[in-house]
Amino acid sequence: MSAHSLEAPAAAAISDAQALRSLMKGGSKTFFAASLLLPPRVRAPATALYGFCRVADDAIDLGSDPQAEMRGLQARLDALYAGAPGPDAADRALAQVVREHGVPRALFDGLLEGFLWDAEGRHYETLADVQAYGARVAGTVGAMMAVVMGTRQRDALARACELGVAMQLTNIARDVGEDARNGRLYLPRQWLREEGLDVEAWLRAPHFTPAVARVTTRLLAAAEELYDRAEHGIHALPLDCRPAIQAARMVYAEIGRQLEREGLDSVNQRAVVSSRRKLALIAIAAASAFLPARRALADTEAIEEVRFLVDSAAQSAPTRAHRSHEERMERAVDLYARLLERDHQHVPR
Repeated sequence: MSAHSLEAPAAAAISDAQALRSLMKGGSKTFFAASLLLPPRVRAPATALYGFCRVADDAIDLGSDPQAEMRGLQARLDALYAGAPGPDAADRALAQVVREHGVPRALFDGLLEGFLWDAEGRHYETLADVQAYGARVAGTVGAMMAVVMGTRQRDALARACELGVAMQLTNIARDVGEDARNGRLYLPRQWLREEGLDVEAWLRAPHFTPAVARVTTRLLAAAEELYDRAEHGIHALPLDCRPAIQAARMVYAEIGRQLEREGLDSVNQRAVVSSRRKLALIAIAAASAFLPARRALADTEAIEEVRFLVDSAAQSAPTRAHRSHEERMERAVDLYARLLERDHQHVPR
């Protein structure tokens, strides 16, 4: 094989990575900042995952025919899972991640289903309905991230998916007004009716009221419970991955606290965590990620809405070429022990 034939794929891979990093930086500043704490072995596949998720979301959300866009995205997944990705940078990068890490196809199917729910204007009556949506558009990403980190234990996967749902609940609480002005409502309609609101009338003319604030408070409380559960899953991740995930957890949770400090009015304004505060939280996360968990949650089953994701990820098999972090550590310890034994056998007596 010529040097030129080797250089071309390498150059294409570098170009794809640069394009996807730019996409991430422009799309999610929190995710981008947290990703900087990831080890290089995880940062690249995480960027590829984000890139495809963003492209898929835009295709369904902005396309004129969501069903047709969905079919197109499924065909792209078929191709890249078959090892023949299309020309798009996101497809090529994701194909490599799928090949190297064995990310289950079911996780992407769940993600696309959530995007389609958005395009179809699905109604969410209960908290369970909202969490089912969050499981698809964010819990799937949590499961994907755990897989590329080399984690397939059910308890760790459960907490990763729940962290994704918690983040989505925070997004919903923060974006109530923006979503409503776009004709979308993710707050549980049942809760709004319990507060005496006419849901459809409020959607036609979104405005802040104490009733909306109380519903937002309930949603943030549900998110906080999942953030608390997720903290324990972080300690089941490889050591080099913990700071980044702890940082993402802490910064997203802070959005809810900032919203509370601003009076819970997410109809007329959007809560933003300052860069200084983010940096402080990231520093705290980097240190606290290595502290022991306050209590174990290994025997705590995942919330019902994410169990199908946990099942899919737990049953998937890592590729032989990319062993899990734990497998690599075990192999290194075993090799070291055998080297010691060999050296001992050759010590002059």
